[in-house]
Amino acid sequence: MNIDRMQSISARIKGNKVFELFVVTVILVSALAIGAKTYAIPDNTLALIKILDWTITLIFLAEIVIRFLAEEHKRRFFHNGWNVFDTLIVVVSLIPIEDSELALVGRLVRIFRVLRMVSIVPELRLLLNALLKALPQLGYVLLLMFIIFYIYAAIGATFFHWINPALWGDISISMLTLFRVMTFEDWTDVMYETMAVYSISWVYYLSFIFLTAFAFLNMVIGIVVNVMEDEHARERQLQNDADGVPTIEDLSRQIEELKQLVRERA
Repeated sequence: MNIDRMQSISARIKGNKVFELFVVTVILVSALAIGAKTYAIPDNTLALIKILDWTITLIFLAEIVIRFLAEEHKRRFFHNGWNVFDTLIVVVSLIPIEDSELALVGRLVRIFRVLRMVSIVPELRLLLNALLKALPQLGYVLLLMFIIFYIYAAIGATFFHWINPALWGDISISMLTLFRVMTFEDWTDVMYETMAVYSISWVYYLSFIFLTAFAFLNMVIGIVVNVMEDEHARERQLQNDADGVPTIEDLSRQIEELKQLVRERA
C-alpha cells in the first residue's frame, strides 16, 4: 500500500462521523474509569479497569496515527497545539510508571485525557479558542475589577474591621469577603451586621454589587460573545474557502468590476 493510498484511507476514517463518535465514546469511558478508581473497589475489578485503561491508550494511539497519516503536510501536524497536546498525553500514557515514583504523574496524565474531548469536538475547540483569544481583552477588565475590589476592600477594612475582624480584619480578608458579596453567598448577613452600626452602609454593598456583579461581569460576557462571533465568522470563511464558495467581499469586488466594465463600454 503506497503512501497516497494510506493517506486517502486515513483521511476518510478521520472525517467519518462514526469514527468521531467512537473516539468521543472512548474518551467518556476513560473519564468513567478514572472516576471508578476513586472508589473502594475489589482487586479483580481494579485489574479489569487497568486492562481497560491500556486498551483505551492503544485506541488513542491508533487515533493519533490515523490523524497523522491523514495530514497532507506531515510537518505541519505538530504546528497545531492540540495535536501536540494529544500526542504528549498518549506518549506519556504509554510509559509504564504506575509502580514507580512517577505514578502520580501517570495518574494526572490519565485525568487530562478527558481534555481530549476538546480537541476532538470542533464546537468545543471553537469555544476554547474563543476564550483564549478573549484573554487579552479580559485582562484589562479584570485589572479594573481588581482596582475596584482593592478600593472597596480598603474602605471595608477601615470602617468595619472592629465590627467583625473575621470578615474585615485586613485588606486581603476584606477582598475575600467582597468576593463572597459579589457571588451573593449570604451577602445580606454581612450587610445587616454592618448596618447595625452604620445604617447607611447598604450603599457600600449595593454600589459594589452594581459595579462588579452587574457591570463588569456583563462586560466579560460581552467580550467573550464578541470573540466567539468573530471565531464563527472565521470558521465560515475557512470553510467557504475550502469549498470554493465566494465570500461577500469577493462578490462585492466582482460587482464593482462589472460596473466599471459597463461604464467603460458606455
